[in-house]
Amino acid sequence: MTDTPPVGGQPAAPTPQPSGTSPAGPAEAVEGPPARLWDRMRDDPQYAPEHLALEAVRRLGPEAAQWAGRARAEQPGVSADALADQAARKFVNLARLSGAVSGAAGLPGAVLDVGVLAWTQARMVLHIAAAYDVDPLHTDRATDLLVLQRVHKVAESARLALGVAAGRERADALFGLGGHRPLGRVMLQLSVRLARMAGVRAAKRMVAKIVPGAAIVLGTWANSSATKELADRSRELYRPRDAALPGPRRS
Repeated sequence: MTDTPPVGGQPAAPTPQPSGTSPAGPAEAVEGPPARLWDRMRDDPQYAPEHLALEAVRRLGPEAAQWAGRARAEQPGVSADALADQAARKFVNLARLSGAVSGAAGLPGAVLDVGVLAWTQARMVLHIAAAYDVDPLHTDRATDLLVLQRVHKVAESARLALGVAAGRERADALFGLGGHRPLGRVMLQLSVRLARMAGVRAAKRMVAKIVPGAAIVLGTWANSSATKELADRSRELYRPRDAALPGPRRS
């Protein structure tokens, strides 16, 4: 993966390459969206969630599929629910750390924080899908992301928006189209769209970045709470309808 880019001129932390560690293994560093995606979202902030969903399936789908295959080989007989729990635990923990990636204050830092959080959440959803043997590379997963993350209420509108975003990507590649609007307005629109994708409570992370002192109180709780709720919705979507609900976990 490429380094997380500077948003609005802010420096960013290096983004590690995906490791071979399964979600049940040691914690990894927080990984943010690639530079090309940040550029695309900044140029087209109205469709930022759609661009993120499309890129997540392209980049993170293979990682999720490889993890699921490796985890099943390493843990013979492991249930899909157990694998989904492993993925959820790992990425909820990473979500708690996502606000510390940029170290930047103000609106640019808030944009970077919610972007990293939305990327982490998308990665989790694709891993949970793979845990239930649902193809994380299929284009339908981008639709799932937008509905699960409540950017769109129904799959039909999500597919329509994804088609528009994909068309804009192709037009940009062919004709070199790009946004030239005032940076402040672009950043505000981008922050609102990404915060909505990352969860309603994640909007508090933006406030925390802008209001000094609030980050300590709101940061990790807002990120982990939104991500836990997303994990629950993802398990509900991907768990086979005829599968029995898991019983109480044993310590």
